[in-house]
Amino acid sequence: MADHTVRKVSHSGVGYSVVDLNDVRHVFAAATPLAGSTFDQQADDALRTIEAVIREEGTRGSIVHQAVFLADMSQVAHCQQIMRDFYGPKLPATSYIPQPPCGGKLLAIEALGVGQGRGEVEIQRVSEELVVARHNGIAWVHCTKTVPQAEDLPVYDGNLSALEDLRKIFGSVNVRFDQVIRTWYYLGGIVENDGPVQRYKELNRARTDFFRDIHFLNGHAPTGPSRPSYPASTGIGTAGRGILLSAIAFVSDRSDIRAVPLENPRQTAAYDYAANYSPQSPKFSRAMVLSCGTYTTIFISGTASITHSQTRHPGDASKQTEETLDNIAALIAEENLARHGLPGLGTSLASLGVARVYIKRPEDYAAVRAICEKRLEKLPTIYAIADVCRPELLVEIEGVAFSRLSTSGFPA
Repeated sequence: MADHTVRKVSHSGVGYSVVDLNDVRHVFAAATPLAGSTFDQQADDALRTIEAVIREEGTRGSIVHQAVFLADMSQVAHCQQIMRDFYGPKLPATSYIPQPPCGGKLLAIEALGVGQGRGEVEIQRVSEELVVARHNGIAWVHCTKTVPQAEDLPVYDGNLSALEDLRKIFGSVNVRFDQVIRTWYYLGGIVENDGPVQRYKELNRARTDFFRDIHFLNGHAPTGPSRPSYPASTGIGTAGRGILLSAIAFVSDRSDIRAVPLENPRQTAAYDYAANYSPQSPKFSRAMVLSCGTYTTIFISGTASITHSQTRHPGDASKQTEETLDNIAALIAEENLARHGLPGLGTSLASLGVARVYIKRPEDYAAVRAICEKRLEKLPTIYAIADVCRPELLVEIEGVAFSRLSTSGFPA
């Protein structure tokens, strides 16, 4: 198994982790405000806490992406202005997500900062929807739509329109959609029906049609037996009826980078699900691994209490949380990475750098959080209230893990 590369800290209302990869420092922070009763007070508390963390860890204010979880989407325009005033010309790409933070807070913020370790970093801030971070011969492109598509659009049309919007935003900096490696789909009323069809199934139909002629991984896919290649992804519910998308692409001419989609030995590949789950199966990989030299980043898709293709532990949020974490542990384990041609780069839950935990029922928050804190320890984590894509699923978890070959070149 690979060496761990993640240092985790938790204090003053913010959890954060520090990851040094290829001489560049990455800081992941999850801030839930401790002070303030009004929206402005809570926003100021969360932002200043994140600012202090980024300054302390030496990335000099270089936040490139943030996700803002909102209890009330009528605050979006006001929140955007708060962000513009706070960051000024250093505004990160920002998603405003209609998911109430657990615990009754008015907002919570997850942020990614990137800055110089011993390496050089160039940050291009195109707009509040697009930021590019370049280092080590790689461009990481963070793209989001700041507001959902119109709520009166059918899901199929709304998702196609949202995907086309992302394609155009990426295209403004000459990035193609086949270079996308991670996506998020936030869908209001995800388990409800529009007429006779569930809204999530219509999202899958649109995603299938949009992806039909796209060949992902841009030449970085491993050689060998052919299997489908799709981005890692989360499809999760929100308040309202709109749809909001965000994505990460990577661009590089380096020949030593491999992008490998991971499947889980405990689960059927989502794109192979039977038609009773969705007539057009969900087109995503359980995770996407980016291996660069001795370092590896693993983008973990939204994961739930499913083995093979069946839901486990209906009605029991605690058992679903344990099963979900077991799934993630199996996904990123050495045995599974080796099975995908990446021996020595497997890891464990201890190497997660950040996570989001989506909880359907507010009353399950305390129990779910207790399990996560026991198994994930000080991991920076956002807890938000959201429907999962099956009515009986109560919890979904996503994250990013990191690993590194030991200095001897052999598994640690």
